[in-house]
Amino acid sequence: MDRNSQIIRTSWIGIAANVLLAVFKAVVGILASSVAIVMDAVNNLSDALSSVITIIGTKLSQRPADRKHPFGHGRIEYFSAIIIAVIVMSAGLTSLIESVQKIFSPTEPEYTTTTLIVIVVAIVVKLALGRYVKYKGTQLNSDALIASGSDALFDAIITLATLISAGIMLIWGVSIDGILGAVISIVIIKAGIEMLSSPVNELLGTSISTELAEQIKKEVSEFEGVHGVYDLILHSYGPEVKIGSIHINVYDTMSAHEIHGLTRKITMQMIERHGIILTVGVYAIATGENKQTELQSKVMKALKAHQEIVQVHGFYYDEKEKKLSVDIVPDISVHDEANFVRQLSSEIQSLEPDMRVDIVVDHNYSE
Repeated sequence: MDRNSQIIRTSWIGIAANVLLAVFKAVVGILASSVAIVMDAVNNLSDALSSVITIIGTKLSQRPADRKHPFGHGRIEYFSAIIIAVIVMSAGLTSLIESVQKIFSPTEPEYTTTTLIVIVVAIVVKLALGRYVKYKGTQLNSDALIASGSDALFDAIITLATLISAGIMLIWGVSIDGILGAVISIVIIKAGIEMLSSPVNELLGTSISTELAEQIKKEVSEFEGVHGVYDLILHSYGPEVKIGSIHINVYDTMSAHEIHGLTRKITMQMIERHGIILTVGVYAIATGENKQTELQSKVMKALKAHQEIVQVHGFYYDEKEKKLSVDIVPDISVHDEANFVRQLSSEIQSLEPDMRVDIVVDHNYSE
């Protein structure tokens, strides 16, 4: 079963659990002639909304690419997670308002044996459902499922807090319902904001994980003929689609045919192992005994001597046009990049006074 199918199945389990819980409450409420329990049953049906949103979002994200969306519709999943996170925050805010009202106007709870049974069953079902859905969300890298599972867990926590405060009120005559509810509501609102941050960051273009970046660089560097890996850039178009680019160092003795074969192998492996559509650029390392090789050695050595430079790559020298270019990655201590480049250009210019020097500032986008 593929990822999307598992997300949809998990969401249907969430819907089924909420519907069964609603039916149970409705039957008990009717038999006990309790309007409150019947209304709570109706509320459980609305709790299935997050699962419905997840299913709809997952279905829409599976739509194929078109002219307006050449990279597919995978980012719709992030919108699903945002909607559910907003629902969680709204529930927390509503609970906070009700809790504050109870602090100033406390009411004595009235619980029957039937009511307690319904509450305990609801807590157990919601805890089990929330943990399961959240676990599957983490396993499948689905922000929508994680948010949906958290929604169920918070329902259980709010109900449990109500039960605990009622017990304290009945035993010791102390009302903490409002205070306890307010504290939990604030926790829920905070969690909702945290849930919101993940999909929003994905839409804004967050960096990939360091682990994935290192794994990709390691795999690419292991190909025969690759002598350096640089400039990894990845853009996410949903949890299953990433598109980007990377540069590799190869010896200038390689033919165009050999380079073509090498880059093709790299791109195919990235698609098969990670689902990443990767464009591979090439930097040529000068070899042999010639002026370009000698100049390359001097320039690279001079630039690497600067502690403010994290990485040097992409050396290129056109002897005919007397033009030299090289890429550097400065560390965070360099604030005035333009002035830094002028200093470096002047230093490199002294190695070959009649050549034009272009130093390009790169940034690390993957770590």
